[in-house]
Amino acid sequence: MSNPPTIHRSLARDLQPALFATRPTAVTIGNFDGVHRGHQAMLQVVCEAAKLRGLTPVAVTFSPAPGAYFARLAGKTPPTKLQRLRDKLACIWAVGITHIQLTRFNAAMAAMQPDEFCDRVLKNGLNAKWVIVGDDFRYGKGRAGDVKTLHAWCAAQGIECYVMPAVTAKDVRFSSSIIRDALRDGDVVTAAAILGRPYRISGKVAHGDKLGRTIGFPTINLPLWSPLPLSGIFAVRVYGIDIAGGLAVMGAASVGVRPTVKTHGAPLLEVYLLDFTGDLYGRRIVVEFVERIRMEEKFDSLEIMTGQMHRDIDSVRAVFADFK
Repeated sequence: MSNPPTIHRSLARDLQPALFATRPTAVTIGNFDGVHRGHQAMLQVVCEAAKLRGLTPVAVTFSPAPGAYFARLAGKTPPTKLQRLRDKLACIWAVGITHIQLTRFNAAMAAMQPDEFCDRVLKNGLNAKWVIVGDDFRYGKGRAGDVKTLHAWCAAQGIECYVMPAVTAKDVRFSSSIIRDALRDGDVVTAAAILGRPYRISGKVAHGDKLGRTIGFPTINLPLWSPLPLSGIFAVRVYGIDIAGGLAVMGAASVGVRPTVKTHGAPLLEVYLLDFTGDLYGRRIVVEFVERIRMEEKFDSLEIMTGQMHRDIDSVRAVFADFK
């Protein structure tokens, strides 16, 4: 008899039934945008349940997110995405999940009836023996499925099903929407409290238009997605500058579309690193948001904008001085 395959932090877009034929799974399902404290709690529960039962802990998530898919189908602006897919996957793995099933959300998926989704994904695709979802979980065509229909399907299949109560603090439910609201208002402190960590954006440093150099503020640039989760001028910590990536460099960051110098500009994160110079093009960095200094503004001239940038950097230094 051959040994079961060794599974170590795997990712798949297509279902691979053979992978779990001899090693059934404990599964959780969700968008996990931001991977906040509520998500983390559920991911930890599925990992603990898997360990107790000798199962493989699996997270099922979607690309694109169902809300984004339906918004684009209707010609509407999709909900604001909190993080890049790469970062979401890293946060899920960090909790202890072994396998992430990154399911394509398309017309075929949207048309699935609730039981069809369960049959294809949970039973035939992942060989699930234990399932956990949040108490607001909906699935299937027209969101017809809920925790009751899932529980009934699981009971018929002999699969354990657990519904996770909402994770709250002071009667506030942790949710991605609350984080979006906080970031939109520049409240990175509240966002961090719900995330369980500072809000971060990662990416590879890209070439910009080099305007910062001409006015005495050379910046590193990260192209962003739209709509933006936040905008304005921020005090930030930047990781990935040193070879090990563990040391932070203080910076003043601008997030937005640069209305003073661009018309219909693309979303961009620009960071002026305090007390650092060097070539970082192509380096993957992580920008950690500490405090918003002010909102993004359109100035009447580059000279006026440059004067404000000097004051912004003074404000950023004052923020970090408070941490000493």
